[in-house]
Amino acid sequence: MSPLAELDRPNSQRVVITGLGAVTPAGLSVKETWETVLTGASMAAPITAWDASEEPVNFACEVKGFDPLAVMDRAEARRTDRVTQLGVAAAAEAMSDAGALSADPERIGTLVSTGIGGQSTVYDGAITCENKGTRRVSPFFVPATMPNAISAAIAMVHGLKGPSLCICTACAAGTHSIGEAARMIRSGSADVMLAGGAEATVHKLPMGAFWRMGALSTRVDDPSSACRPFDADRDGFVMGEGAAVVVLERLDLAVERGANIYAEVRGYGLTSDAYHITSPSEDGEGIRRCMRHAVSDAQLQPADIVHVNAHGTSTPLNDLIEGNAVAKELGEQAIVTSTKGVTGHCIGAAGAIEAVLATLTLRDNVIPPTANLANLDPKIPISIVSGQPMELNGDAVISNSLGFGGHNASLCLTRY
Repeated sequence: MSPLAELDRPNSQRVVITGLGAVTPAGLSVKETWETVLTGASMAAPITAWDASEEPVNFACEVKGFDPLAVMDRAEARRTDRVTQLGVAAAAEAMSDAGALSADPERIGTLVSTGIGGQSTVYDGAITCENKGTRRVSPFFVPATMPNAISAAIAMVHGLKGPSLCICTACAAGTHSIGEAARMIRSGSADVMLAGGAEATVHKLPMGAFWRMGALSTRVDDPSSACRPFDADRDGFVMGEGAAVVVLERLDLAVERGANIYAEVRGYGLTSDAYHITSPSEDGEGIRRCMRHAVSDAQLQPADIVHVNAHGTSTPLNDLIEGNAVAKELGEQAIVTSTKGVTGHCIGAAGAIEAVLATLTLRDNVIPPTANLANLDPKIPISIVSGQPMELNGDAVISNSLGFGGHNASLCLTRY
């Protein structure tokens, strides 16, 4: 058991993680993803899904080798966007990992979100409509592109009849989804929730838009070194794609059925910068308040937090602001890493993927390294893992996400 003080909450209001699922550029399962992330090897490479040779940024972190027919039939695959397919696959692994749930299906819900959604279907549908007219638009266009399609599909696959919804908060969507799902269990709205995020944005439309914004790294001559969170020479993020889903369960139900408990979702914070549509507040006040709320909700002190899986996008402004916020709010004992150096930035799936990795950090007592960190920005006063994994020395970690629009989300996870 953890040396952390016990929460002043009944077991029926405590929420634990009992299943993990992930499909990422680092692997088609949680095991493969974790093993790759621990190596610190970047998955950024020239794009293979489409001809990007003439594009200004022609590389990304793709999910390679994924076959949607492993989790759905051919007809369903034709009716769904890749983002839903990735989400369904991650949920299938999480459900298998959790084992037989004892809760009533009417008390099991889904909250699997996306930041942008079915971009390839939107693009193809617009081209068809323009060139061939409305009569040729697919009748499945709306079901394939609506952001709630992922949660809906997962609920239908597994017969889950509890709350089913999604949250669209850009790059914070996956973290918000896990936090809000945990809060639904705490409040008594559900007993079990499948929560996480999915994204499929390795596509010319979103990539072109992010490049025009100046958000993407342009290291086309060396893609594998392009994403370098907190490095003095960082120049932007690398687009990624993928999905991650966790099974959240009421503690008493998990204990009663003998479930494998990975960690406890002990605290959750969410704030708004109310500052700018794409840039975080320059003083870091929003993310500082967010982490503060998560620590307070967990009934802990800042000194209890020994590790932060940072948003760490490799953009000049984000890393500077978040790094300084962590240093000021949590202190020097909070060792930082950003796993986006390996996976790229998976937008709405990023927070969910990183919550899975933070959970595995607790399970295995090891913090993954930050890829490509050769020269820590001297303006960022944090201790950050690079080169090789580092031993975790403590019981409480935070996973941060910051989304366009000033959306901040922090999860505090602890050992059970």
